[in-house]
Amino acid sequence: MSEPGFPATGTAQVHILHEGYAREGREGERVASTVTLIIDGQRVIVVDPGMVADRAALVAALTAAGPGPGDVTDVVFSHHHPDHTVNAALFPAAGIHDHWATYSGDLWVGREPGDFALTGSVRLVPTPGHTGEDITTLAATPDGVYACTHAWWGPDGPPEDPLATEQAALHTSRERILAVATVIVPGHGPAFRPGPDTPR
Repeated sequence: MSEPGFPATGTAQVHILHEGYAREGREGERVASTVTLIIDGQRVIVVDPGMVADRAALVAALTAAGPGPGDVTDVVFSHHHPDHTVNAALFPAAGIHDHWATYSGDLWVGREPGDFALTGSVRLVPTPGHTGEDITTLAATPDGVYACTHAWWGPDGPPEDPLATEQAALHTSRERILAVATVIVPGHGPAFRPGPDTPR
């Protein structure tokens, strides 16, 4: 299905600040989230500011793209696992969005879970699977639609998410995303363009 009213192209700019991974190391498991910057008009949005090996390198990547940490207006959590959330405090002026609320200072602004537009070119959509509360950030750019999501860990899926709480819902969410996305920005890997071999 397509996203009603969501454009195939738009004004957002997308920059990958940190390419995530999940792998075994000598000391144990190493995991880092893919961290994405989206700029649209006055909104400066960071998606999934989670675990990284070097926080200074993450901030340097942000400033190389233009904004500083204090310029970030919005942070989006695709879900509430710490490897996707622990560095949110790097952006002190940002409101934080999850599947059902926005948090700013001591203000909790609840809303019904569901689609939520940050701008005309950036929308949060529910895509349960990895957790029941997962959301995907869709960003319409001049070159197509980017989907920042944990429906895939990386380009190869995996076909079945080993940590999914709702496996059947995951496959439905993947179909929803693939109906609109030109580029997938997965939870723990490089951005990729979906094709016939993309796990559904």
